[in-house]
Amino acid sequence: MLSQNRRLRHLHGIYLRNLSFTKPHGRASDDLDADLPSTKPQQDSNTQLHHARSSESLRPRANARRRSTTLANTTPVTRHKQLEYTVESRAADVFFSLHCDGDEDPIYISEVGQRSMNFNFRFFDLSSAGPSVTRLSEVKVRLWAKRRTSWTLLLSQDIDLRALHYLGSMRNHHFPPNCLIFHLEDGMYSLDLASKRPEPKQTAPLPSSSYNALMKLSNLNNSIQDALATREALAAQINSLLESTPHDTVPQAQESAHLASTYLSTQRRSVRAAQTRRDDLKASIQARREAIEEGRSAQLRAADHVEHAQSKLPASQALISATRESIHGQRRRICEDLAHIFPITPAPSGAPLSFSICNVPLPNSDYDPASSSSTEDSLSAALGYVAQLTHALQFYLCVPLSYPITPFGSRSSIRDNISLLPETQRDFPLFPRGGANAQYRFDYGWFLLNKDIEALCVSAGLKIVDIRHTLPNLKYLLYVCSAGTDEVPERKRGGIRGLWAGRLKGRAGMGSSLASTDDGASSAGGSRRGSMDSEILSGKQRDTLNRALGRENGNGSGDHSRQSSIGPAGRQRPASPVRLPFDEGAVKLSLRTKGLRENVGAHV
Repeated sequence: MLSQNRRLRHLHGIYLRNLSFTKPHGRASDDLDADLPSTKPQQDSNTQLHHARSSESLRPRANARRRSTTLANTTPVTRHKQLEYTVESRAADVFFSLHCDGDEDPIYISEVGQRSMNFNFRFFDLSSAGPSVTRLSEVKVRLWAKRRTSWTLLLSQDIDLRALHYLGSMRNHHFPPNCLIFHLEDGMYSLDLASKRPEPKQTAPLPSSSYNALMKLSNLNNSIQDALATREALAAQINSLLESTPHDTVPQAQESAHLASTYLSTQRRSVRAAQTRRDDLKASIQARREAIEEGRSAQLRAADHVEHAQSKLPASQALISATRESIHGQRRRICEDLAHIFPITPAPSGAPLSFSICNVPLPNSDYDPASSSSTEDSLSAALGYVAQLTHALQFYLCVPLSYPITPFGSRSSIRDNISLLPETQRDFPLFPRGGANAQYRFDYGWFLLNKDIEALCVSAGLKIVDIRHTLPNLKYLLYVCSAGTDEVPERKRGGIRGLWAGRLKGRAGMGSSLASTDDGASSAGGSRRGSMDSEILSGKQRDTLNRALGRENGNGSGDHSRQSSIGPAGRQRPASPVRLPFDEGAVKLSLRTKGLRENVGAHV
């Protein structure tokens, strides 16, 4: 680029090299190693003056040598302090600003470089400053430095871009103190260093603009400048007219009135909303007060109920305790009765943990599948007894079984409603049958029966060692449930009196088919000696029942001990009186719960 064509628009960056705060004393920086005469005036008038020699013509002295042992004999602390002093005396925070003539404000301010001696400031673009700045060739550069606390002006230098010397690059150059290097579009330039002829570019020659094109461009630029000047003049005239015209306050007042009316309507709506909110709050508060009053009255009633219930609490607690004791006693009695009904005794074989139920031996889930049919029948009968006993215990102990049992003698079964099985395969037999699948189903059914017995034992607080011990676990359960220090309560006397009429009516309908006895006892049922059933059928009631039964059999009159009728031949024929259902007789009876009796013998 030709020197006369350099402008500020071509400037993109500035570098600072060899920062220094010392002022020069009339010598160059390399004069220290040169043999130069002293700058002090000589007293001898005969001394002749010599021309100053430049740095290129300086030659080192023949006997001069470098002083490299200045800090050799010092301590490390001294050397460290000396280095810190050297760095502190040379390094600083620096930034620069660019100024133009006729303008006090800078056209550009760089960023701050931190603690260094050589600075590479960021590139910048001055095209936003306008053509009045970008077309200039001269600029003032000011360097500002901060060594400790305050900023000071370090260097102020007027730079003419047309007088800069081309460097090409910053390598292999010895920079003087505070040397400024300018980065233009075509390379590096400096004012302090010698110029270097730029290498010619190996490019094809480009056609330049003609004179007419340049004139058109100049005319266009002048037109633009005239338009800008006209715009500024029109703006000044408009501003002067606005200043001279009196201010009209009517539109502003109208706008203020409209704004005030808008605010007024908004505030009225707010007031109406606040009033509605106030009414709602009053209604809500009133409803809450009523609810509080109702709650207080309910609380008082509840307190009265609690007070009344507290007076009954000891009696209720005593009743609950007595009921629990009664339930426990009844359960003891029932378990003792069940232990007598289904006696579990040691097996005749004498093997350990071998028991029999109702004199039918039952192994502990271990038997030979190839046994005889009599052994299978015995096993089925024993499991039927165990199923019947387990099924009864679930109701008396109030423990629902996980696997329901269907007691049916030696053909009992058990159901699994928990496992993922087809609905048709949920019932498992408790009796052995032929076939491998039947054997598996029988073993699984026995396992489910043992699980039910385990659930009953767990409900009673017992710990089962092995669930395969069917009869030992069951006997242990009956023993624990029937154990206790108190006496076993007696069975409630009486019976189900509602069954009397049904039994009497059934016996009366049988007619003469009923056999008569001298004492009038019935084989259909009877009462235990000393019970209310035997005591209530005495005296007139027994005679009344005998007479009623005799009339239903066809006899108009009857005696409480014997009935007789006269046949066609005139001889007396004895008639068999009907036995009473609750009379004492020479028949075998079995005792049931709640006074219910059942005839287990035959008619006499």
